[in-house]
Amino acid sequence: MSAALDKCLGCLLGGAAGDALGYAVEFSSEREIFACFGPEGISGYRLSGGLARISDDTQMTLFTANGLLWAQTQRALGREAGFCDGVSAAYRDWYLTQTQRYPLPDRHWAASHSCWLLEVPELYSRRAPGNTCLSALAGFVPGSMRSPINDSKGCGGVMRIAPAGLFFDDAGEAALTAAECAALTHGHELGCIPAAYVAHMVCTLSHGQAAGPREAALGALRDMERLFPAAAHLDGFVQLIGHALDLAESSLAPLEAIHRLGAGWVGDEAAAIALYCALKYPDDLGRALTAAVNHSGDSDSTGAIAGGILGAHLGLGGIPARFLERLELRGVIEELAEDLHRGCPAQDAPEPERRRWQRKYLEIRRCV
Repeated sequence: MSAALDKCLGCLLGGAAGDALGYAVEFSSEREIFACFGPEGISGYRLSGGLARISDDTQMTLFTANGLLWAQTQRALGREAGFCDGVSAAYRDWYLTQTQRYPLPDRHWAASHSCWLLEVPELYSRRAPGNTCLSALAGFVPGSMRSPINDSKGCGGVMRIAPAGLFFDDAGEAALTAAECAALTHGHELGCIPAAYVAHMVCTLSHGQAAGPREAALGALRDMERLFPAAAHLDGFVQLIGHALDLAESSLAPLEAIHRLGAGWVGDEAAAIALYCALKYPDDLGRALTAAVNHSGDSDSTGAIAGGILGAHLGLGGIPARFLERLELRGVIEELAEDLHRGCPAQDAPEPERRRWQRKYLEIRRCV
């Protein structure tokens, strides 16, 4: 396995692991978590039906990946297709999975869809989808940073954005695309810039441009000031990320450090908490995830973001086996990670290979 594929798999599976670990306690208080799981909190999956269930965080991450690959395939054929347009279409497909039953009624197949993920029955399960995402996608006009759809700075745009860092090999392009993809549903700068920050880190870690999370964090911080020079809330975000960097070097207990960063329900706090956990335990994904989810805030999102960052650093081999076993939709997650690594086949690729790819990303079949 190549190092690049290893990091793609590590990022998406690490993010899903953090999501599944935190989803079990997302709406629990710290008192409830520690009373149920002991003084260390939850550190292993709570299974449902024999599986560690993912939440809407991983669902939307998969649709982000599918949207990027759909747009890449269109562009390879000489068609006009923006990457954010592809992701926007993919999110509308995700919205169908949250509002319809599998298989989709015939009337929904009159329109063009971008996602083969519509053929995965398990993705039609509602896993506490964010109200902001649902309300934004219920309309017909997606948001952008120039024309915000709302003033939400919730973390829903950040928790789903890791595929942008894997897809692009230029960290600046990954960051700007991530910000615009977040703005499809979250209009506040602090709902978008943290997504750019996380995608930038994932990009430099997964493409070997940063030696570790701290180097990636500092590089991303410098680039945020270059990429968003006119942002009104940039200074506050930079200060919060700087605080996370300092806390990771301190002797403060993880839970106390997280309390100083927030609860993670909003984008900047979620990114800061995840960054702190990744920096505190840069070589131990298990301990990082445990720290990231054992608090009263948005546990699955902070776990997902931390897992994606560290997974992009450590690769598949850095994920403890207990977090891979019984992980829901592991095969689908691995398939999209492999496709992100491989990319659309070149025009001189063997015809069967190109046809298989195009059938997958352009010729969406009915759900049956």
